Amino acid sequence: MSKIAVMGAGSWGTTFAKVLTDAGNDVTLWSRRSDLAHEINNEHRNGDYLPGIELPAALRASASVAEVLEGAEQVYIAVPSQSLRSNLAEWAELIPKNAILVSLMKGVEKDTGLRMSEVIAQTTKFSNDQICVVSGPNLSLEIAAEQPTASVAACKSLDNAELVAKAASNSYFTTFTNTDVIGTEFGGILKNLIAVAIGIVNGVGYGQNTKASIMTRGLAEISRFAVAHGAKAKTMNGLAGLGDLIATAESPLSRNHKAGEMLGKGYRLNEVVKRLSQTAEGLASIAPVLQLAEAKGIKMPIVEQVYLVMQGKMHPREIAPHLTHESDEPQGE
Repeated sequence: MSKIAVMGAGSWGTTFAKVLTDAGNDVTLWSRRSDLAHEINNEHRNGDYLPGIELPAALRASASVAEVLEGAEQVYIAVPSQSLRSNLAEWAELIPKNAILVSLMKGVEKDTGLRMSEVIAQTTKFSNDQICVVSGPNLSLEIAAEQPTASVAACKSLDNAELVAKAASNSYFTTFTNTDVIGTEFGGILKNLIAVAIGIVNGVGYGQNTKASIMTRGLAEISRFAVAHGAKAKTMNGLAGLGDLIATAESPLSRNHKAGEMLGKGYRLNEVVKRLSQTAEGLASIAPVLQLAEAKGIKMPIVEQVYLVMQGKMHPREIAPHLTHESDEPQGE
């Protein structure tokens, strides 16, 4: 049994705290709001983020950062990507120096283009061997309802990845391991962008052919990007890439799909953000990802079109799946 801290009591942080608790760990969940911590401790639920889900009685919550982090062997972080740096600046001195830090986030920092594991390393000065990422086809409400699924824990240190996988595996949630942090992390980040695209065409009213074309071409597009940044191609075809894309692309539980659907129906970006009850990381990641792509000379036409729709410079009906590199498709004889 590991002593574990989970930082962030939104839908994913609370869900993962449940996963870890159900695996037999000693888990404390940090909530920014003391009233939410009280609800988790006394009513064993998080009604705002996981309606209808009963949380384990053994799961404890607190609004005190110091109390949650004290003695933690593993620290799982599930806060909005754009607030990670400021959060870590407040927490850094309280994090045990021998702890494994685990990113549950799927975003890119706007100002720097850094992945979340890179922000963690830069801010905490922890070794890369101590920093893991977890990603996969993981829709919070389904997992909280104990529907079976799997995920991937990636770390430069395979030993530490295996410690995380052991802590985060139970009867309904299985965690596999690899050492491809870049691929695992970019898989989770980039599939959000394609999920927004699928949401847009769904909002417009296009059918399955269009959505299947965009999903397939989108996978090729984000795979090119990830491999160019050091990812392994096979990672993008696994749970953290293709698996996550399938789960997210058309699910009504996906915030990124929901955001795209509203864009497709003609809502402006500021209206979409206002109507979403939680952060859709894909919206914040598109601009920095396109900047990273331009720096590498990588074409990302689907993501570019999503950005134009977000900016009000392209009508949603104009999104087309064919504006990609034809050479990526197998050629007939």
